Amino acid sequence: MRLLVLGGTDFVGRAFVDDALERGWHVTTLNRQTRAPELGVESLRGNRWESDGLAELKGGRWDIVVDTWSWAPVAVRDAAAQLADSVDRYVYVSSRSVYESPLPAGATESAPLVESSPDLTEAEYPQAKRGGEIAAMEHFGDRALLLRAGLILGPNENIGRLPWWLGRAARGGDILAPGPADLGIQYVDARDLAAFGLDAAAAGLGGPFDIVSPPTATTMSDLLGACLAATGSDARLHWVDPAVILDAGVEPWTQLPAWLPPGELHDTLHGSDPSKALAAGLRIRPLRETVDDTWSWLQSLGGDAPQREDRPRLGLDPEVEARVLADQGFADRVSDLQRNE
Repeated sequence: MRLLVLGGTDFVGRAFVDDALERGWHVTTLNRQTRAPELGVESLRGNRWESDGLAELKGGRWDIVVDTWSWAPVAVRDAAAQLADSVDRYVYVSSRSVYESPLPAGATESAPLVESSPDLTEAEYPQAKRGGEIAAMEHFGDRALLLRAGLILGPNENIGRLPWWLGRAARGGDILAPGPADLGIQYVDARDLAAFGLDAAAAGLGGPFDIVSPPTATTMSDLLGACLAATGSDARLHWVDPAVILDAGVEPWTQLPAWLPPGELHDTLHGSDPSKALAAGLRIRPLRETVDDTWSWLQSLGGDAPQREDRPRLGLDPEVEARVLADQGFADRVSDLQRNE
């Protein structure tokens, strides 16, 4: 198989490249070549913000193209238009953000979608991803595979969600654990996302698939417990009621990555029904494996994870965490901070 990855050096794109190489496929990437390509990859230079950014693709022929673009949909439109006659299958890594919010728990791929257009030169994230989907479908029809991913975790993450929790666990002490402990979360390891995308495209599947774990299979307690185990930390988890956290002005999802309090937003982002993808072969590796592998990767980098320039840094300020814990009667953390000043 001949695979073309538009991008291919960061997180999700790199997962597709690595998976394809393990299969023995011929892999071509198109990117700005700001990093050295993976060994065995044919690397082409192109910048999709430029009018001639796809020039090196002319005359090429591939079985599958993978596109992870998250910005203006016109870039997906232009790539799909140019590749329509030289690629068999277009895999677009989309997002569950393309659905109208709020969504009820148990929503599937038939849920209402946000309005968008493939011709947008600027767009918010949901409209950008939906515009990309429309562009892929306009030029590839049922040859377009739309991977609507939820929370993506795993090695090479450059968003900072799991790396922050791992770093927080490694620091030890008293940790503000956002409750309830048995609150379900959905995720997909980038490597499982890539494996499903390549398997499904090779099998001739098309259309949308929600790519996340089952809604009740993993909890916040599982996530934080796995972080403590991976880092060998003796930190203490203190489960704090969602109302207390919100009243303290702590922001879900950004200051406490992956966590959303029970309610509409939680149901929207952590309540998907992924039955269609699971029936089509999606495999979700154990959370512990994802966490352990991410920690090993972070250790190989000296503990400093890469950070996407277009995304803010995530995590809770230690002083805010200490204040909330102190208000709940957990004073040891405050004393630790004061001794370290």
